[in-house]
Amino acid sequence: MELVYGAEYESFRREVRAFLEQAWQPFAGLPRQERRAAEAAFRQEAIRQGYLYRAIPTVFGGSEQAPDVMRGQIIREEFSRLRAPMEVPGVGVGMLVPTLLECGTPWQKEHFIPKTLTGEYLWAQGYSEPNAGSDLASVRTKGVLQGDEWIINGQKVWSTLAQHARFMFAMVRTEPEAPKHQGLSYLLLDLKQPGVTVRPLKQVTGGQEFCEVFFDNARTPADWIVGERGKGWQVSKTTLVHERNSFIGNATTSQALFDKLVDLARSTSLNGGLAIDDPIIRKRLLVLEGYVASHVYSSYRQFSMAAHGQSPGIVASMNKLVSTQIGHEVAKLARDLMGDDLLLAPPPEGTRGAGPEKWNNQFFGSLGIAIAGGASNIQRNIIAERGLGLPRDASQEGGNP
Repeated sequence: MELVYGAEYESFRREVRAFLEQAWQPFAGLPRQERRAAEAAFRQEAIRQGYLYRAIPTVFGGSEQAPDVMRGQIIREEFSRLRAPMEVPGVGVGMLVPTLLECGTPWQKEHFIPKTLTGEYLWAQGYSEPNAGSDLASVRTKGVLQGDEWIINGQKVWSTLAQHARFMFAMVRTEPEAPKHQGLSYLLLDLKQPGVTVRPLKQVTGGQEFCEVFFDNARTPADWIVGERGKGWQVSKTTLVHERNSFIGNATTSQALFDKLVDLARSTSLNGGLAIDDPIIRKRLLVLEGYVASHVYSSYRQFSMAAHGQSPGIVASMNKLVSTQIGHEVAKLARDLMGDDLLLAPPPEGTRGAGPEKWNNQFFGSLGIAIAGGASNIQRNIIAERGLGLPRDASQEGGNP
């Protein structure tokens, strides 16, 4: 496995660093509106230089660069090193835009992509329902075409930050008589209309990141459908690929989480000394570090293969499952290190730190990520059946387990 970039790419790295030294000024302490304006101006300059939105045509607001995974990785490394803003975060840029580029009509691309890239259009995802999560094809939210509009009735749940979003991309059942995988359509919806109710869900951590969304004769134009009518399942698979590639299973996240855990062990007292010096804690950290290192080097292998135009195969499908397990193990050890300190009240509103509330959030978040983007048991089935070619469980085929 080749772990050096070579002279050509190191020259490009110096170019990126020179740009950041000239263009990036940290804006900590600026008022909120000024900070947003400075961030937007920096992003526009980075786009002009070809560093952001590289896969998106210039006509839609991107920099339209030739595909080059090596350059892309260098940009991520250098921007992250200085904590410079990259693409606007969220499901709009990470999931919808790639889906529209692949499956959308010309007018949909022109209308939605540019303002999504700038953050003017914020999106929520409308997939899961109370009785349809990992089994996405079981969604019941209905869409009926009346004239030039779809009439939507039903409910979505676990829609991240839907209370702040203007639009939603949703899976809707438009062909009730068709088999469940063939009766779905991928619709775009305006959430700021009569007939839509967004209700944030109070989480055990006290946050309200997720929402349930109710549709009561909500409407969306007939041409706000992505792909063909009844072919939403195929479109949704495109979106889920981008979700898993962009948000879940990233080895960099696993490494950063482990580094924070080590810092916690270095600052926590245990048995009259520091936790980092306790032999049992050190052994647990060492085992966990092995898993993280395997995840990181596996990602290097995938990166090297992608740079040579090769498919990593089943290893790519394992990313999400591996990072989920690492998150669980980090949470367990952090909980043991902090003990009763986890019961302390959170700090006053507006203060930030790495206290108990942060690790409580990580603990509960590690439980939630096991179902986000496809439950872990579903991921295991995909790896076994599609990757390793193992037969389906007899109970899934209607036989005896």
